[in-house]
Amino acid sequence: MALDLAAQAHCVSCFVGEAYQIFEFEADFAADLRCIPMIVRLKLDRCGIKLSLRQWSRFTSADRAGLMTMRCDTDPETARFRNAVVRLINERSGDSVKCLPVEANPPWTRIDFVPCRIVQHAANIGIEPPSLAAWSSLSPLQRFALLKLTRDNHDNENFLPAMSEFGLAT
Repeated sequence: MALDLAAQAHCVSCFVGEAYQIFEFEADFAADLRCIPMIVRLKLDRCGIKLSLRQWSRFTSADRAGLMTMRCDTDPETARFRNAVVRLINERSGDSVKCLPVEANPPWTRIDFVPCRIVQHAANIGIEPPSLAAWSSLSPLQRFALLKLTRDNHDNENFLPAMSEFGLAT
């Protein structure tokens, strides 16, 4: 069954503050979906696909919005999302799909500890890291975003705005 991504497309502004949201800290560069929003990055990690910004830019606005709204929580939903991304990469860019390993228990799903990357990055910029209680109260998407914003070899300037948006820094 082919998925009609265009049928799922909506006005992007409706995503801000919704379950399939664009966070405030990413609204400047993701609101028009020219960059890959965290919600899509999370789904890509869940299904084990590396999507380049160049490939993303070849997708239509309807494709991008459709990927934002597609469910990717259960195994069947993740398989449908993966198939849709593979199809779009092939149709829009002609590139081969780059697969990544899918972690069985990724750190953003864990609420029993605050990952060292978060603690170290917070210390590096001079703020308190989230407490275990605060970390565990975040949504998986919020935890995922904070982890993505602490990666090596990236300009992680949105870490502090994300911490503020999530109520973890003043």
